[in-house]
Amino acid sequence: MRSMVSYLLLIFMVMFWIFRIIVAFTTSMGIDIGFVPMNMNMEIILLFITMVCIGLVGKRKLTGAIIYVIAYGAYFGVDLYNIVMGIMNGATTLTDYSRAMVSFIGIAIPIAVLFNLLIDKSRTANPVDKKTDWFYKNDQFDRKLDERADKNEYRNY
Repeated sequence: MRSMVSYLLLIFMVMFWIFRIIVAFTTSMGIDIGFVPMNMNMEIILLFITMVCIGLVGKRKLTGAIIYVIAYGAYFGVDLYNIVMGIMNGATTLTDYSRAMVSFIGIAIPIAVLFNLLIDKSRTANPVDKKTDWFYKNDQFDRKLDERADKNEYRNY
């Protein structure tokens, strides 16, 4: 995980997870901050799934990103569709717009994480380090050994 985009996406995942924790906590305490979870039980399950996915994405595992996309797509995708249909039918409130924004962010971050892992997968398997590859990946710097070369087979008699 060397690229800045990978770090930023992981930071956005954590920030959105913390935001969802705050929303769940304030809703359970009865405090109105303008954001309400759709289903409190599903929200808590999603928070634990997200915690596991953050660890897997940090380790650059593709399964973490796939689980993250499926879980958030199933939770926020239905909500975003319902809100957009409600806005198109004329039922618009400020709460609808804020829920649409949060649902859009909840779908955009997992898709960006999945695409980042799909594109960046080869770089983690074969990392390129320009400081040392010029020496270790060039055959012109290898020593040519012949039959007289010392093979480091020293014996103590």
